[in-house]
Amino acid sequence: MLDIKFIREESEAVKAGLKARNFKDGDASVQRVLDIDRERRETITLKESLQNKAKGLSEQIGGLMRSGQKEQAEQLRNQANDMKTEIQELATKVDGLDEEQNRIVLTFPNIPHASVPYGQSADDNFVAAEHGHIPILPGWSKPHWEIAADLDIIDFELGAKITGSGFPVYKGQGAKFLRALIQFFLDEAEDAGYIEMVPPLVVNKDSGYGTGQLPDKDGQMYYIPLDDLYLIPTAEVPVTNLYRDVILEESQLPIQNCGYTQCFRREAGAYGAHVRGLNRLHQFDKVEIVEIVHPDQSYERLEKMLLHARGLLEKLELPYRVLLLCSGDMGFTSAKTYDLEVYSAGQSRWLEVSSVSNFENFQSRRLKLRYRDAVKGNVLAHTLNGSALALPRIMAALLENNQQEDGSVILPKALHKYLRFERLTKS
Repeated sequence: MLDIKFIREESEAVKAGLKARNFKDGDASVQRVLDIDRERRETITLKESLQNKAKGLSEQIGGLMRSGQKEQAEQLRNQANDMKTEIQELATKVDGLDEEQNRIVLTFPNIPHASVPYGQSADDNFVAAEHGHIPILPGWSKPHWEIAADLDIIDFELGAKITGSGFPVYKGQGAKFLRALIQFFLDEAEDAGYIEMVPPLVVNKDSGYGTGQLPDKDGQMYYIPLDDLYLIPTAEVPVTNLYRDVILEESQLPIQNCGYTQCFRREAGAYGAHVRGLNRLHQFDKVEIVEIVHPDQSYERLEKMLLHARGLLEKLELPYRVLLLCSGDMGFTSAKTYDLEVYSAGQSRWLEVSSVSNFENFQSRRLKLRYRDAVKGNVLAHTLNGSALALPRIMAALLENNQQEDGSVILPKALHKYLRFERLTKS
């Protein structure tokens, strides 16, 4: 959430930032917040002035009563009562202004960092790096959903029967393949200094607001009305919320956590060949890395998190590219985001497998996540997170890029120690 003081003092920068984020009617919304802020401060000033006057009347009333001037005291008491009524009305007005102001500000996305390129859509993203060679497959090659069906390792129809489309069933070697990737990602995260957490898969509204999924992604999250809870769209939500309403010691920073969870996203309106098979699911597996860091170190940590995710792809021997997202394509809470995409040769297209983002203090202001500074007092920390990695599209690329003419799929050496086999074969 943006700071009201920042909006007040840097209103033109906020308007420009919202425009860069494709936020509709940003100028009008910022102006409304400024108008509310001015009216709110004027109302508070008037309320405090009346409170001081009421305090003075109270002292006068006491003096009059002690001197036996009851009639004059009663007159002042009536004035004081009128003031108390007006003070209460002003307090109610301030509460209403606070509510309206917060409602508007909660809809504002984060302001892009100065290094983020301006752009309106994914077409304007900048390719920051590329690694590996794009494989050229022979004519007999297949997309991953056909490979999975031939090997009988992922059953999309069975999942659709049990639940609906976008909920696959992993079978036999497919289940072991999935589990091997999860353990590989967790082990690599541990080696990089991340402490593993196993959080709940459902969260309350406070958690959703804390990390910015609410109200922005309300319609994309699975909601449980009876319990007023949400299925998590990513482990970022529960893991970051471990530190909601917490004041850390500066010596504790940086905090590095990771977590494997299943993730749930409605992805309403997603149809077509680009979402077939594992390309886009409603339930999927992901290992997430989360950091709570000192503000002076957050962009250095962002680059280290990116290197960590890149290292995973290199160990899996997958060709990939790094995109620096433009201002119009970033997530709601992000100040700067890198996307990692792997090349899926069976579909001849790039597939996003990770986003690594710095949120600066946008989330921590919502979370009230602070650390103690010896000079400045309690200071908002910076939060970051990244996928390391999301599994479905990694599996898709490995199946397609490593398929063999006999129908088998060779698996990368990094996974061999987690498996009892080195290639996927039809049983």
